[in-house]
Amino acid sequence: MPPENRDVQVRAGDEDDLEALTELYNHYIRETSITFDMEPFTPEQRRPWLLSHPKDGPHRLLVARSAGASGDEAGPLLGYATSSAFRPKAAYAPSVEVTAYCAPHAAGRGIGTLLYRALFEALSTEDVHRAYAGITQPNEASHRLHTRFGFRPIGTYTEVGRKFGRYWDVAWYQKDLG
Repeated sequence: MPPENRDVQVRAGDEDDLEALTELYNHYIRETSITFDMEPFTPEQRRPWLLSHPKDGPHRLLVARSAGASGDEAGPLLGYATSSAFRPKAAYAPSVEVTAYCAPHAAGRGIGTLLYRALFEALSTEDVHRAYAGITQPNEASHRLHTRFGFRPIGTYTEVGRKFGRYWDVAWYQKDLG
């Protein structure tokens, strides 16, 4: 069931979120094939990633947190979404790679939808032409989220990554922006 907007705060991620962001990402490193990172990070190791997502511009980090008891303070991290450089060469600048991660306890509550809605609204004022998402297969929840936001599958890299003693395919999705 999707959360009420008053129950969830979506905002730009900052230094205060670093520890919770690192813990959430490390869960996916240790427990899933969703990311191909193999070793968990410390918050200090993850800081350059955080700093590569300023509060404005095409490369954003948005976090979703439960509203605190008073409604003013932030509660536990529910998830995050990013738009990052697609490739390092200058001609790729109008393209971004997007991703969303939800805390295990928040799965199925509409957090990914809230985050992507806010992310694409923020990107609507930026010079961004295409968004891409790589989804390790199988991942039906991610497929549903991305198609809900207008992404379409454009191809699959077969057996492109090896984790947990097996090879994984990554399906690539594209969304037209601007």
